[in-house]
Amino acid sequence: MKKTILSLCCFTAALLFSSCEDDQDVSCIVCSSPETASFELCRDQNGNATVNGENTNTDYDEYLAGLQESGVTCGDG
Repeated sequence: MKKTILSLCCFTAALLFSSCEDDQDVSCIVCSSPETASFELCRDQNGNATVNGENTNTDYDEYLAGLQESGVTCGDG
């Protein structure tokens, strides 16, 4: 019985740790403009843009293009 419980605990721990690996799909850059403070722009796993942790519900490429058109500079952070 103890071996079964130990095995179950190890299996559960492995699942929990492996679920954290999805975060690696997020990539971020730092953006700024003369009118705004610097902010972090990230491409989430679903392809949406996230600004300072807030999901914009907008495609990353579209969001970045709009920022650049308005004079915002973005680069690796």
